[in-house]
Amino acid sequence: MCDCLDTGCWIPDVGIRRKQVAYQNYRDLEIYKKAHKLAIEIHEMSLKLPKFEMYEEGSQIRKSSKSVKDTIVEGLGRRRHKQEFIKYLTYSLSSCDETVSHLHTLYDTKSLDEEEKYQYFCKEYDCLGKMINSFIKSVNSGHKTRI
Repeated sequence: MCDCLDTGCWIPDVGIRRKQVAYQNYRDLEIYKKAHKLAIEIHEMSLKLPKFEMYEEGSQIRKSSKSVKDTIVEGLGRRRHKQEFIKYLTYSLSSCDETVSHLHTLYDTKSLDEEEKYQYFCKEYDCLGKMINSFIKSVNSGHKTRI
């Protein structure tokens, strides 16, 4: 089960207020943990694609899925500059969308012929996209870090 609003930074409190959850580094962020887990799963799935796809679409989906987590890390490194942080989180969201596009291509061309796996990845990347969007909103509304 995916809690798409749990970004590892802001969590809802009772009432209107929100409380901030401190994190020490990128490994503490739920969006990073999820992006990393999915990148590993995509990597493993892509190595089982037909040989002709391994170096074409397989390579592209590996790169885009790894880019999701890597740009989160790079953005966090620029967190002292709010707009830079948001820019890199937006890049991460774009890589998330790109990964889903590659999934659609692989499924539609029958290179990925396991519907259950396809549905799983689509659902998980949709959830990750919502988590990244929520995190962007929290950064935009005055996010502070205690690192």
